Amino acid sequence: MIDCYTWTTDNGYKPRVMLEETGIAHRIIPVNLREKAQMAPEFMKISPGHKIPAIVDHDGPAGATVTVCESGAILKYLAEKSGKFYPSDAAARAKVDQWLFYGSATFTTLAQQFGHWTIRSPVKAPPAQQFYEANLRDMIGIFDRHLASHEYFGGAYSIADMSMYSDVHIHGVNDIGLKDYPNVKRWHDAIEARPAVQRAWGPFPA
Repeated sequence: MIDCYTWTTDNGYKPRVMLEETGIAHRIIPVNLREKAQMAPEFMKISPGHKIPAIVDHDGPAGATVTVCESGAILKYLAEKSGKFYPSDAAARAKVDQWLFYGSATFTTLAQQFGHWTIRSPVKAPPAQQFYEANLRDMIGIFDRHLASHEYFGGAYSIADMSMYSDVHIHGVNDIGLKDYPNVKRWHDAIEARPAVQRAWGPFPA
């Protein structure tokens, strides 16, 4: 059984998708960011940087209890645990890793800044808004060019796609639109239609 500590954010949905896709037994434990629940000492034992998501695997390697934080690390851990959505071939795995880390470290980080400055911040700072919107459009343009000749980011559907999907779904679809990015739209819609993704993005546990 895996305990998944998460919330309704871009990073928060990533392990939920992977857990639904793999069918690994799990339970969702909400960490209410609005109430600063991520600062609780007990949670910081699991996630030292007080960030969601984080998991506790009560049946880890050799039966050990394993804690993992950071969405990209969680996706990779679950892929290796399940043997799914992560290729066994070393060269193919390197390509998945490339996009997994880009999605986790670069894309989501900048997309979150876009969301802060253009949507959530009560302080309007046009230079910041323009900067992060330009970055978001540039990254989605990169994706569109790549997906023109690839069905998914790393070949077959994988954790690389899961690392990208949340922010495309939240900010690409809702905030800038995908009409100028037809390959991204095709990719997004194919993932959105997956039953596991629909379950993961369904009602959040109370």
